[in-house]
Amino acid sequence: MNKRTALPVDIVVAEDDDDDYFFIENSFKEARCTNALTRARDGEELMALLLARLAAPGGTPRAVIVLLDLNMPKKDGREALKEMRAHPILRRVPVVVLTTSQSDEDIVRSYDLGVNCFIRKPASFEGFVEIMDRLNKFWFELVEIPPLHA
Repeated sequence: MNKRTALPVDIVVAEDDDDDYFFIENSFKEARCTNALTRARDGEELMALLLARLAAPGGTPRAVIVLLDLNMPKKDGREALKEMRAHPILRRVPVVVLTTSQSDEDIVRSYDLGVNCFIRKPASFEGFVEIMDRLNKFWFELVEIPPLHA
């Protein structure tokens, strides 16, 4: 929930690794983040989920933020990000890359494709908690995110 506007903000986590998703999910809980979490296991599932939300009739306007792993099966994060940024509505969705990649090329390419920020996954649960706490404060208490609707 964005505390400034009371607009519900859903977090879509595009993550194929079960252990990393477990860390993300539990570190958000530890950081006292109450936003709804939805998981997509690859880029195809991410795009299907986002497009289905756009097509859903009525309901309370909700904002969405995507935590995106770059290295996923079927459609990787780079391809999904490129597709999102080419879409007239999905281009507004904030995307945070959360990856194990150590490649400077991935950083540059992600920003070239329109990512909002790039974070390397930490090696420990405590590191995940610290990152999710900071993401929670920044994206859900400070930043205004537009609702996702056509």
